[in-house]
Amino acid sequence: MRQFTETGLVAVDLANTWDEYLDEPERLPDVTELRRFFRELDEDPRGVEEEDLPAVREVRGRLRGVLAAEPAGRARVLAEWVAGLPVRAAVEEAGGVPRLRLVAPEGATAAGRLAVRAVAELLELAASGDWERLRQCAATPCTDAFVDRSRPGKRQFCSTRCANRAHAQASRARHR
Repeated sequence: MRQFTETGLVAVDLANTWDEYLDEPERLPDVTELRRFFRELDEDPRGVEEEDLPAVREVRGRLRGVLAAEPAGRARVLAEWVAGLPVRAAVEEAGGVPRLRLVAPEGATAAGRLAVRAVAELLELAASGDWERLRQCAATPCTDAFVDRSRPGKRQFCSTRCANRAHAQASRARHR
């Protein structure tokens, strides 16, 4: 069974819960898998119910929309989404220094908590200088997201699986 938390970023891992290569691409087909996703994220799965699935899938769709946008327009797409989220700012202390952090309000839904955490991670990613390295796989039909951590920053594929398929497809096309 494939693990959900492959990158450590909720935004990327949630976006990648749809896999075009599978016969059934939905990796969150039921509440059991949604609870497993929460556990892998070290989030409390209690209170996650069947009726949370459509909202979590909608969050996934919004994330995929943000990730599919060109880096120059991605901030606008993210801002439009955040405008409708239940989010509040909290000041936390880190090593004696105050730090502003986005948090979901008390009693937020499972989807709301995931959305706020994903947005906070995307903002941290942007602040670290990796905003332009956030990409979608160039292999058709894959649309998985990834952060390009390669030194030259030219990575195109989410995995060797996709790179191998794309290269094999290109080779077949050249030899026809």
